[in-house]
Amino acid sequence: MSNQALDLFNERLPRKPYFTDELQFGVRIAGKERAILAKYIQFNQPHAMFWLGFDVDRPGAAIDWSDRNAPAPTLTIMNPENGHAHLLYALKTAVRTAPDGKIKPLKYAAAVERALCQKLDADTGYSGLICKNPNHDHWQLAVWQPELYTLDWLADSLDLNAANDKKIVADYGLGRNCTLFDKTRKWAYRAIRQGWPEYEQWLKACYERACAYNLKFATPLDENEVSGIAKSIANWIYKNFTEHSFNDYVVRTHTSEIQSVRGRKGGRVSKGGGRKSSPTSNENVKPWCKEGISRSTFYERKRKCHKSH
Repeated sequence: MSNQALDLFNERLPRKPYFTDELQFGVRIAGKERAILAKYIQFNQPHAMFWLGFDVDRPGAAIDWSDRNAPAPTLTIMNPENGHAHLLYALKTAVRTAPDGKIKPLKYAAAVERALCQKLDADTGYSGLICKNPNHDHWQLAVWQPELYTLDWLADSLDLNAANDKKIVADYGLGRNCTLFDKTRKWAYRAIRQGWPEYEQWLKACYERACAYNLKFATPLDENEVSGIAKSIANWIYKNFTEHSFNDYVVRTHTSEIQSVRGRKGGRVSKGGGRKSSPTSNENVKPWCKEGISRSTFYERKRKCHKSH
């Protein structure tokens, strides 16, 4: 069973993961064959989240999830010296984090992640980029749940109410990725139309904008993650959102026939709208009818009376 979980972990590794042997010296990037020998390794792919990972910094972290009535992790990777551990939950279907991914599943995954973090009392400052490498002899590996999770299965045993707080979701774990991705992507769709810049200039602009958004988090994401999000957005939009494709979209969606239909729909929607008139207003009371005169005559007399005063 342990070998199956380890095989799954290795199968899902990025082609070129970040890795390190000493956290204080930062991370490097290399092919999977080299990175898999390190003590710490990137466990999710750049555009797909196959694992929900948590950092629990207390003795007994590999087993006390049961005392907290939390779902069993797929595997735990424990430091035998202090009992601290990384807990990984394998997802049956990866959550797509690429710029063309849908934001709703990403937000749902962020809510599940946040609720599970609270249940486990895990470190809220953990970025989720790298974890203890279960292939390394320095750590102790344990497998608890061989079946792959769906987000719904995890959610069944969690309270998502706290995770529905936008402020909490936006400032933790995948929520930070979700927020940074969403804000930068929305900005990028507008920004690229301001001159259609060359790629290097465009990549720099996306990175600077993502960094600015990232600094607003209480615990900012790692620079490598910010760079990855900015680069993926820059690449996708630069490739798929060209001046030609945008002009073609405008031509297809702003013909005189389509605009005419939109105008008629707008007229029907707005008819009878606006501010409601008072029951005692002239338009409702119609005082000109009582006086036996026309509406225009009534207002003309009222105007002359007002001028004489």
